[in-house]
Amino acid sequence: MNPAAVGFQCPDDVRAGNATVRRPRRTTGLRSAARRWGPVTLSLIALNLLVALATAASAISVGVNPLRSFRSPLQDDFAIVPYLVDVGEWWRVVTSAFTHVGPVHLALNMLALLLFGSELERMLGRGRFLTVYLVSALGGVAALQLFGDYLGAVVGASAAIYGLLGAFGVVLLKQKQDLRGLLTLLVINLAISFLPGVSLLGHLGGLVVGVLAAGVLVLARGRRPVAVGGIAALVVLLLVLVVGGWR
Repeated sequence: MNPAAVGFQCPDDVRAGNATVRRPRRTTGLRSAARRWGPVTLSLIALNLLVALATAASAISVGVNPLRSFRSPLQDDFAIVPYLVDVGEWWRVVTSAFTHVGPVHLALNMLALLLFGSELERMLGRGRFLTVYLVSALGGVAALQLFGDYLGAVVGASAAIYGLLGAFGVVLLKQKQDLRGLLTLLVINLAISFLPGVSLLGHLGGLVVGVLAAGVLVLARGRRPVAVGGIAALVVLLLVLVVGGWR
């Protein structure tokens, strides 16, 4: 018998009781981070960082300082160029959504993705959040294909970030929360978009489509066929605009 606080305990009974107690699961640092920030958000950040490292290495290969710019042959192959998309280089529609001008551009976008993306992933769920991100990126491409410089090259990662800001506004509006802070941030960022070398069209395209995609998902919550149909219709419309290149 083992002495206890009150009386004595049988060792066999103690072992039997402990066998029914659930032991806490060991969690790795990666699993803890995914639980806190969201696995989709962290995966998107990792993908953006991988593309940034690849374009930085390509920049070094042609003598460009990667601490200032990611301008390189690989970035030229990944960026959106409306003319080249029209002649068949379709991969640019996808790859441009993960390209950045340089380290400052990358850092600002990844910070916004970490803060707003993790919150949106928690509010919308993983699938809906990823849908908003990708469709917003496509919205930026559509805007550039329609109205951008036909021969100009644009890196389009910011379109998805602006889409997340628009989606966040939709969710806050649905929850009847204060929008003033978010609207102030949007106004500041849109003002910055008028600076030389910044793609206002890509930002606006991502923002508008992010609002539309989030609106469909929020309004159709609990009605999966309606949500899937609405997003599918939006994607088809954007692809038609990209393919058509109506100018």
